[in-house]
Amino acid sequence: MITGYTSGVFDLFHIGHLNLLKNAKSLCDKLIVGVTIDELVAYKYKKAVIPFAERMEIVRAIKYVDVVIPQESMDKFELWKKLKFDLMFVGDDWYNTDRWEEYDEMFKNVGVKIIYFPYTKGTSSTLLNQALLKLRDDQ
Repeated sequence: MITGYTSGVFDLFHIGHLNLLKNAKSLCDKLIVGVTIDELVAYKYKKAVIPFAERMEIVRAIKYVDVVIPQESMDKFELWKKLKFDLMFVGDDWYNTDRWEEYDEMFKNVGVKIIYFPYTKGTSSTLLNQALLKLRDDQ
């Protein structure tokens, strides 16, 4: 059995999120998804629009997802020590960053492959939130 893992805030759930989960599930038997807790979202100096518990329920309802867990730390390797996943799925916007080059090396040493999926151009929770704010301002 191949176990995959991905994580994200999954705020203002959109087609990019769905594509990530669908593509990830197509490459593993069991997909575990970490949903970032509200306190951790703040590391980006942001605040989720949708509360954590609701984001967990939304992701849990997606048919491609087998298990949903809170993402309480940004340390993916510590999480791997608990979950022992075989594949990790990440958006390609992280490819070749210092952090992910370190992760690539660490995970390679334990037999985990990191798969980078294309970032969905033109759609993100940040863009959706900006559009909503503009609509509210225009009213």
